[in-house]
Amino acid sequence: MANGCVAPELAFEEDGEAEELGSSADAIESGNALSYNALSYNALSYNALSYNALSYNALRPEAASALKDPGVGGELFRTLVKYTVSCAFKESQSFRFSWTDAAGATHNEVYAGHLGLADRWDRRPLDEDGKQMVSACLAAHTNRYGVSVLISMRSPQNPLRREVESDELSTYPHLEGAFWGNLFAETPYLRACYNEANVEIARAARRDCAAGHPGADGDLEGCGMIEIVGSCQDTCGKVHRPGQYYKDCRDPESGKTRYVITTGLR
Repeated sequence: MANGCVAPELAFEEDGEAEELGSSADAIESGNALSYNALSYNALSYNALSYNALSYNALRPEAASALKDPGVGGELFRTLVKYTVSCAFKESQSFRFSWTDAAGATHNEVYAGHLGLADRWDRRPLDEDGKQMVSACLAAHTNRYGVSVLISMRSPQNPLRREVESDELSTYPHLEGAFWGNLFAETPYLRACYNEANVEIARAARRDCAAGHPGADGDLEGCGMIEIVGSCQDTCGKVHRPGQYYKDCRDPESGKTRYVITTGLR
């Protein structure tokens, strides 16, 4: 995840004993770990997302100072990296480092992987597919209010394509919308579209980053850098019924993309 170059105090682990950190890889109501599906808690603040240092490789040595910053900037960056690891790495992988707060207390962090969208990032540069899938995942995890909501994430791309099972589709039947983008581009961007039929359901669930938050002037307010481009019906076409996802979407600048994550709500 760092182009093969990691600071001595930053380390990756695979098949190690990872400490539980209360992240998106937590157990759901049944107490079972999220190992075999694409359910994930989202609570990534768009303020953390806007603190975009991923463009210079979040886990390279030059990012170590940001990870260890005891101030607000460090807190935002650590949150962003935690979600990035959860999106990119699989459950047998983790990323660990330590930092010292303003009171002199040392925090030994272990960020656990979950979805495995770019699980080879710890050994080689992130390819274009991985950049776009991790970016879409981060966008899908963003919550305007910092509220944790359990969502189902689907995509025509593996491993999400093969991980979403029929019981998950039936339990999370309301398609919220779709997310895509590239936070690693020279000019980082994220986009979202909404499912017209479920806008009110999404807003009631405190999920406004695809549907948008109605402002006092009647305009839709987005989530930081996530640009809402309109309805998914206009932007992405028909839903792929067996998997309940949009197969591709038309980006207003870069054209059609297959690296799209569709989200489902209860």
